[in-house]
Amino acid sequence: MFAIVNIAGKQYRVAEGDQIKVASLSTEAGGKIKFDQVLLMNDGKEVRIGEPIVKDVSVSGTVLDNGRERKVIVFKKKRRKGYRRKNGHRQSFSLIQIDKIETSAPKKKAAPKKKVVKPKKKKD
Repeated sequence: MFAIVNIAGKQYRVAEGDQIKVASLSTEAGGKIKFDQVLLMNDGKEVRIGEPIVKDVSVSGTVLDNGRERKVIVFKKKRRKGYRRKNGHRQSFSLIQIDKIETSAPKKKAAPKKKVVKPKKKKD
């Protein structure tokens, strides 16, 4: 079973037990998190495609760690002009463990109760 989930504006393919790195979330390490924007769900028997999201499906997970990636160096230079700029960037991330892909069966509406009409008694 897998699902495609929208997390912080990006789409990720997740399955139960997966660990994914996403853009930094505001949840503390060890905290539970739930994603309701499921775009596609495949349970092995059928594929449910959202319009734009699949109703009654959610993905729950645990934030394992909040950290920062390795530094990326940005170096700009223009030859013969003495122009050189060196800059570094470290992207923040959250490591998430996918616990469960939850599906709740769509609730069927109960059939409306039929009104019983009692015949009127005739007066003699």
